[in-house]
Parts: sequence; structure tokens; C-alpha cells
Amino acid sequence: MRFATWNVNSVKARLPRLREWLAATRPDVLCVQETKVAEFPDISDLGYRTAHFGQGRWNGVAVLSRIGLEDVRQGFPGEPGFPEQEARYVSALCGGIRFISVYVPNGRTPDDPHYTYKLAWLAALRASLKDDLAAGPLVVAGDFNVAPTDDDVWDPAVFVGSTHVTPPEREALAAIQDLGLRDIVGRPLKGDRPFTYWDYRAGMFHMNKGMRIDLVLASPDIAGEVTDAVIDREARKGKGPSDHAPIVVDIERPAGDGIR
Repeated sequence: MRFATWNVNSVKARLPRLREWLAATRPDVLCVQETKVAEFPDISDLGYRTAHFGQGRWNGVAVLSRIGLEDVRQGFPGEPGFPEQEARYVSALCGGIRFISVYVPNGRTPDDPHYTYKLAWLAALRASLKDDLAAGPLVVAGDFNVAPTDDDVWDPAVFVGSTHVTPPEREALAAIQDLGLRDIVGRPLKGDRPFTYWDYRAGMFHMNKGMRIDLVLASPDIAGEVTDAVIDREARKGKGPSDHAPIVVDIERPAGDGIR
């Protein structure tokens, strides 16, 4: 079985690339973030059903599956808003596994109200995941907008005083992992550090001045079945890419196991 996560930074802008990538990579499940559309485009010709939660120009998350799509949930209990609920969480059962696609608030700056909202959102997510973990196999994947350690940014000194690296953010992420979720780190290519995001500014990707903020957190049973995990840097290249690269994970479980 193969699953993946990708912040596409506008599915409308990236649709030809997304379709080409799906046809070539063939993940059984793909978690998508930052769709920036109210309605997800039809990709049923590629064999995928879609669970989408969108709000137009901003945010938006989806789960695409070709192995079943049941018990879809938009948002989670206790989820805070800014000031109202935003499209940052969608989940579904696919092949007997609950896949959760998340787009964690950015935080903007540590002194911005959006930063307080980010911490509250992460704390509420942790509370909701307790029940999900008790219910069965689980994958939480997406853009967490947190670099777990200093090794996950190209130069820690550059990020001093910025979001994504502050102790409260990292502590909130660590508290989620402490529930029993394991961080499945994609294998870097050619000895590069395993970054998943590079700013569009000239040269940042070429010089590998990036961050690892896209994560795959899996329950121990799923983590124990991982046979490969890669960051698809090729998807970050070429004309009009997203500023994020997909993470692709292979596990031993047959794709049809537990299909609903």
C-alpha cells in the first residue's frame, strides 16, 4: 500500500501537475493541503474518490482515495476558529486506516493573535487524536507549519524570533507525538537534508535552503509496516511547482486490506 501527503498551494494552479503526478506515482491515498478552492475538481477518471473541506481562496484540505472512502469528517471536536472554523482538517477511513489531512495554522509572528490560535489549534488536535488512536490504525499527515528540531531548518540562526521553530510550537507538536504517533521521515536524495518546503525566492530550492514542516505521523502498527518513505523533490522542480514537495510512504499492508 502506498500513501502520500502534499501541500499543493492551490489545486487550481497545480491541477495538471497533480494529475500527472497521481498517474505516475499511483498512491492509494493522498492527503492534500492548501487546496484554495470551494469544490475539488473531478479526478474520478484516475480512480480517486475525494473527501474535501474547502473555503475558496484560503486553506482547504482533502483526502483522495482509490481504496475506499468512508466516515468522512470535516473538522474535529473542540477545534478553535479564527474567529470561525477554518478548512484545516478532514479525515476518512480508507482501506481500514483513518487518514487525517491537516493544514496547521501558520502563526504569522509570535506576537500575533494567529500564533495563539495556532497553539490552541494544536492542543485541541491532540485532544481529539486520543479517541482516533484508540479506534484503530491512524495516519495524520500534512503541513504542520512546525519544524520539529533545529536540524529541520537550513540555518537555525535565520529563524530566531520567527514562527515554526519556537519552543511552544515544538512542545505542542511533541505532545501530539507523545500520544504514540511516530514521525515517518522521508528519505532525502543525494545526501540532502530531508526538507519538504522551500521558499519561492530565487535560489532557495537550488541551494536546499528549506524546512521540514510537512510531516507524516503514524500509529505504531502503521509505522512498523513502513518499507520506504521518500520526499519527492522532482515534484518541486519545473514550471509552476508548489513550494512544497510530496512525501510518499510505502507500507507492507495490502491496499485492499480492510477496504470499506
